[in-house]
Amino acid sequence: MILRAILSLALLFSAAPQAPAPSDIRAIAGRAYTFAYPMVLMEFTRRAAVERGNGVMNRFVHSPAFPDASFHQVIRPNADTLYSTGWLDLSAEPIMLHVPDTHDRYYLMQFMDAWTDTFDCPGKRTMGTKEQWFAITGPGWKGTVPDGAKQIKSPTNSVWLLGRTQTNGASDYPTVRGLQRGYTLVPMSQYPNGVSAAGIPAPQSVQAQRAAGAAPVTPPKQVERLSAREFFDTFAQLLAANPPHPGDEAMMKDLARIGIEPGKSFHADAMGAGAAQAIDEGAHAAAERLSAMDGRAGSANRDGWSGFSLKVGRYGNDYEARAAVARIGLGALPPEDAIYMHSHQDAQGQEFDGAHKYRIHFDRGLTPPVRAFWSLTMYSPDGYFVLNPINRFAIGDRDKLEMNADGSLDIYIQHDAPGGSKDANWLPAPAGAFNLSLRMYWPKEEVMNRKWTPPGIHRFTD
Repeated sequence: MILRAILSLALLFSAAPQAPAPSDIRAIAGRAYTFAYPMVLMEFTRRAAVERGNGVMNRFVHSPAFPDASFHQVIRPNADTLYSTGWLDLSAEPIMLHVPDTHDRYYLMQFMDAWTDTFDCPGKRTMGTKEQWFAITGPGWKGTVPDGAKQIKSPTNSVWLLGRTQTNGASDYPTVRGLQRGYTLVPMSQYPNGVSAAGIPAPQSVQAQRAAGAAPVTPPKQVERLSAREFFDTFAQLLAANPPHPGDEAMMKDLARIGIEPGKSFHADAMGAGAAQAIDEGAHAAAERLSAMDGRAGSANRDGWSGFSLKVGRYGNDYEARAAVARIGLGALPPEDAIYMHSHQDAQGQEFDGAHKYRIHFDRGLTPPVRAFWSLTMYSPDGYFVLNPINRFAIGDRDKLEMNADGSLDIYIQHDAPGGSKDANWLPAPAGAFNLSLRMYWPKEEVMNRKWTPPGIHRFTD
């Protein structure tokens, strides 16, 4: 009997799960940080909107003008479209979205789940530009959507709706603002209440406001300043309402090994001081790697451009790619809607510096091939617009560009105005370091399959 009891105890202790070694904990914490980063950054982006008075849940906030150099809420904003932003909470009920007839104007409504994956993107490319109703439903909802509405199923209860409407310069603002008034969000329980006989929702959106005073700390910087305990505790609370994607099971098991469980407070010290230190070290290493990213997704080609991945917006289990895109371009569109290419150096491999003058030359018929439009945008090293005397942050095919006699096009990228007719093709640069993004909306196949790539940007002297 005694021998049998001893053997039973031996079997019991041998079967008990072993605590991970510090090296394993460190590695898991690093992977967990990368896995969680997009969701935590999304939440801090939402909080920043609320603090600025622009984050009312289930209601649109419309930007009445392009962002300026003081706008630091989103990394690498565009100056091509006016934004219409909505933060949706689907935990109580679905939300109805109304889109008016945009009369052939390019627009799209990008739906991102709490993990930053784009799960739908209706707009001109997919549905034309006629009036439309959509019903956005959460992961646990069961019911029937109203007649005439298209259902959009969200994998999480938290959703970021980022609408974009083509805007052809400041003179086009009044027309676009008129369309924005027709973009409306209505809880399904209130539908069709508040809708006129003509089918137009009662206005319930607001214009974006800019906070006065010192520039706020940006969401990426806020996340960067979190301790590992704060970061993982925030993530665990968010997990309660936003389930992981299919295929994330292995990652969720790893999270549980270091005490991260949906809806439960995270206590690193519960595993011991050594484990807590290993968690700190693993999370810190992953955070440093992300904070060092500056838009160079992949190595630059021979012409100095680095660029797009066909995974943008739909990452599967590539958590590194998802975190990288969140860090350098939160809200980036999937490649069929827009392709982004970035350049930090000229065609000779030298980093851009406003002390020099640069030019990009497109031969006749070889400007970016798109079905919508394209633009070249100037950014500071940390990914925001650069203050300049003419408030021009981007230049592209909707501007009144001066073509060369042979039909080719030159764009001048420099600190001082080039003078004369060249000013029409001037993209102002800061006095110091900068980088560029080329956006191609609704790109043609030759861009998607990389048969067309942008030419290099060359330094020149007058």
